[in-house]
Amino acid sequence: MVTDRGLQVLRAIVQDFVDTREPVGSRSIVDRHAFGVSAATIRNDMAMLEEEDLIAQPHTSSGRVPTDKGYRAFVDHLADVRPLSSAQRSAISSFLADPADLDDLLARTVRLLTQLTGQVALVQYPSFAQATVTHVQLVALDPRRVLVIIVTDTGRVSQRITLLPAELDGEDLESVGVRLQRLVLGVSVREAATTLESAKQTAGSPHTPQELALHAIANAVSEELEEFRQNRLVMAGAATLARREDDFRGSIHPLLEAIEEQVTLLRLLSEMGADEKGFATSIGRENAAFGLGEASILASEYDAAVGTARVGLMGPTRMDYPRNLAAARAVARYLTRVLEDDESR
Repeated sequence: MVTDRGLQVLRAIVQDFVDTREPVGSRSIVDRHAFGVSAATIRNDMAMLEEEDLIAQPHTSSGRVPTDKGYRAFVDHLADVRPLSSAQRSAISSFLADPADLDDLLARTVRLLTQLTGQVALVQYPSFAQATVTHVQLVALDPRRVLVIIVTDTGRVSQRITLLPAELDGEDLESVGVRLQRLVLGVSVREAATTLESAKQTAGSPHTPQELALHAIANAVSEELEEFRQNRLVMAGAATLARREDDFRGSIHPLLEAIEEQVTLLRLLSEMGADEKGFATSIGRENAAFGLGEASILASEYDAAVGTARVGLMGPTRMDYPRNLAAARAVARYLTRVLEDDESR
């Protein structure tokens, strides 16, 4: 059983190890922290922490370093999250102000987060499966090429150029547009995708130029709607892993592979449970099933009109958890505010 002072000693060890990257000894704890007890008493507390597998001695005669379990205990017992400075808050508001669209907003978000924290930044796209299709427009670029524009009630816009199998004049294209609108307008992205698939299966083989055009455009719209439904990630800061390679006992290649493939990180972000403060953390060996046993991932939720998604950070277990959690929370709150403002316009 770890005492209150033992938890305070653990906090000191984590903080000092994060700051110095050096194993922490009892004497340095006494010198740097106001415990009001002797180094011998601190050594006893450290021995209890070691028995609980919260700290470990990397080699003989060295100080102690936190274990994955120790980092977990530290995060679980955080009394507060270090507030961001006024300069950091100002940077968030100015850097994320007036985005062109959601893609631009999330791309800016990950660049900002990695600058604030020095970690790999991750932002989930919200799933737009429940968004309603409010606008579909076909714009003729020439007799064989059509620009297909799709808009949802959440402001998500898709533009895609589609090549028609046969030439179509303006009147026939307008007719195709009307038929397409009847299928998808006013229903959710999920329903629209299902309706289009059913319509294609029951229509049989197209023969006329209009049918051929409708079939080609419906395929394009289906593919775009499928992208609306997919859970995607935006990431930045992979280069930070190389700069911090000494913080990993093994190879950083599993992390680089996870960044490249996204699927693993999407699963992990989705499965991480949040605490009462809305923070989700997964530390070290807790990620072993995902091949990321030497990494820590932390996240905070933001609200979009279609539901919630997560803003996260990934890096070595030796990271500044209070500072990084504060950055993720602040950015998540700002994202929520921006998206709420967009919805109200």
